[in-house]
Amino acid sequence: MSLELFDLSGKVALVTGATHGLGMAIATGLGNAGAKIVVNDVLSEKLENCKKEYASQGLEVSTYLFDVTDEKSVIEHLDLIEKEVGEIDILVNNAGIIKRIPIIEMEVEDFSQVINIDLVGPFIMGKNVAKRMIERKSKGKIINMCSMMSELGRNSVSAYAAAKGGLKMLTRNMATEWAKHDIQVNGIGPGYFATSQTEPIRVDGHPFNEFILNRTPAGKWGDPSDLAGAAIFLSSKASDFVNGHILYVDGGILATIGKPVNEA
Repeated sequence: MSLELFDLSGKVALVTGATHGLGMAIATGLGNAGAKIVVNDVLSEKLENCKKEYASQGLEVSTYLFDVTDEKSVIEHLDLIEKEVGEIDILVNNAGIIKRIPIIEMEVEDFSQVINIDLVGPFIMGKNVAKRMIERKSKGKIINMCSMMSELGRNSVSAYAAAKGGLKMLTRNMATEWAKHDIQVNGIGPGYFATSQTEPIRVDGHPFNEFILNRTPAGKWGDPSDLAGAAIFLSSKASDFVNGHILYVDGGILATIGKPVNEA
């Protein structure tokens, strides 16, 4: 069987905030499929450190320091990226934050910051990358990093859930408007993954660890590399007629509707 449908050779992929974690796993997958990887962040130290991480996996990345919520800076850096690396074929809106604060205790500033980074950021990035794709009449792929919180609510993550719910609908609207330009816009919704952030709670006996293992049909946390296949698919020719879809990579947890899998 030919894997040509999934070949990203010669493509330029910008993955925002991919200096660590799930974003890095996605960017690594795209790089291994042949794409030239571009990464941004708001911290220069993270950008410098991530170069070493990518190099250890045999990948060279181009890094740029800018804030996805600053449209003027975004436009300036997109110009620079296209001049130095090439025209962007793939955009993955991965940059995001979460603040775990009960609604009653949350300040408006905290709520607004999460919405601004997790929802307005993808709007700014998607708008300006798609505009360039449309102007040069080229095909394009945009992937928005959604979440299970695009579908579900949980305690203390109101701003994050509001942003990710909004991002699901923004994804569908982007797909609706830009499909005629041969631009596919889809989302990836990760489940619970084994990362450095979740390491402290991924221990036997920890209530949240037991919660995840008991409610995920796969019976385990996801490995970040599990996201690579979904990202490659949605970035490649293989998904040319897939548009406005959210692909959940969650080990089946959404399918259980919150019911412990060991219950009849």
